[in-house]
Amino acid sequence: MEGTKDYTVPLSSDPDLWQNGSFLFNLTNTSSVHTAVMPPAMDKSISMILIIVVFFTMVSVGCTMEVSKIKHHIMKPKGVAISLLAQYGIMPLTAFCLAKAFQLTEITAVVVLICGCCPGGALSNFLALALQGDMNLSIVMTSCSTLLALGMMPLLLYIYCQGFSNLQSAVPYVDIIKSLIMILLPCGIGILINHYRPQYSKTITKVGVVLFIIAIVALSVITCVGLGGSMLTVLSPPLMAIAALMPFIGYSSGYIISSLFRLSQPERRTVAMETGCQNIQVCSTILKLAFSSAVMGPLFLFPLLYGLFQGMEALVLILLFRCHQRFTRKKKETYKLATTEDCLKDSSARTL
Repeated sequence: MEGTKDYTVPLSSDPDLWQNGSFLFNLTNTSSVHTAVMPPAMDKSISMILIIVVFFTMVSVGCTMEVSKIKHHIMKPKGVAISLLAQYGIMPLTAFCLAKAFQLTEITAVVVLICGCCPGGALSNFLALALQGDMNLSIVMTSCSTLLALGMMPLLLYIYCQGFSNLQSAVPYVDIIKSLIMILLPCGIGILINHYRPQYSKTITKVGVVLFIIAIVALSVITCVGLGGSMLTVLSPPLMAIAALMPFIGYSSGYIISSLFRLSQPERRTVAMETGCQNIQVCSTILKLAFSSAVMGPLFLFPLLYGLFQGMEALVLILLFRCHQRFTRKKKETYKLATTEDCLKDSSARTL
């Protein structure tokens, strides 16, 4: 239908859609592809909000990292090595397989791949805490995956883009590396603050969490107003299915792999959370900074959709864990009570 926004047309189908080897639409020469471009003021507002929020969020993440704990786990790297294997082995492969299975177009496949190649997010630390995991391991895993992202993300994107035609030269690797440097520098500032001025760390962490929550609400409102009906692109059945399956596969695979290597139960739960939780702030910022809004349209919101599903699935796991704990505790208490009563009966019988 004329005038309808269509994101399903493959980018490789028309050479006019390619300029200088990158994803840039020639809007004047093509009529089959329509992009949802926001008003410039709204687009700038979203970019500024993302940059400011990610800066403070990454500083707050850095404030949770302790040099001594990082050194300890580096000296005994079994748990960290397993988690990094799961993080940078399973999640990118999962994203690639799902993109192939659902036959995504090039730009949509890039979005899913970038999300799959992202490091673990700070949310995993809170989820590990709720699941009574190993917090030291959780924080070190988040730290290591974040620091390694500078090299691993471009490398993994280069490897997996070979599986898609016309995608090898389309990913803006330099812009992605620049975005990662901009994101990781605040993390380094947070580590320095926690090391030299630890008294400020808790306050900065709280401010970072509050800002993140406010920003999510603000971004959702601005984006809904700016994009309107084209928001349905992100809510398409394939992307909804991928956003639901990726964290589930990550949680499951992380737990299974750590079980095979005989980690403790708290460590298994921690690795599971670290594997399934992607850093949606990093992903959104890369999509916004490395690609033009004409190319990305509403697809830069996919990480938020992923974050929604990873949070809901983690909440289900936490509830199941708590119920299991309560049931097990009651069973033990009943057993202990029955044992105590039997002992008292035996002792009273002997007295008589």
